Amino acid sequence: MALKVELKPGERIIVGDCVITNDNQRTRLFIEGRAPILREKDIFTADTADTPAKRVYFAVQLMYLDGNVDKHSDQFLELSRDYMQAAPSSASIIERINNKILTGDLYKALREAKALISHEEERLNHAKRGGSGLWPDDTTDGSTPGS
Repeated sequence: MALKVELKPGERIIVGDCVITNDNQRTRLFIEGRAPILREKDIFTADTADTPAKRVYFAVQLMYLDGNVDKHSDQFLELSRDYMQAAPSSASIIERINNKILTGDLYKALREAKALISHEEERLNHAKRGGSGLWPDDTTDGSTPGS
């Protein structure tokens, strides 16, 4: 079964090791095969990976696009360990990312890494509102209290 992707005018997508840029009208693509695929909104560069969680995501993205987990695993492990030490409540999210990597499901690992970015944004927003940077009863399962 083919993957259907609709692209907005000017939107880019990575398919395998190619970047495809849409022209000036909406386009629908049907993609068959096993190449890694990332939409522009899900792509980070070394420059746009400007927070700890985004750097973890970027390391997983490199694994996914490159198809070589070993080449990027040291970077991922170091970044995720550092993040978890700074925010212990992220442990379950990082564990889910790691488990997806270990089972070879790198696209789902990327989806979990998106959850880590959301976790980071929640923590930063809490700190901006005058909190301690962590939820008052910070959980260790990655969930927010009261949810």
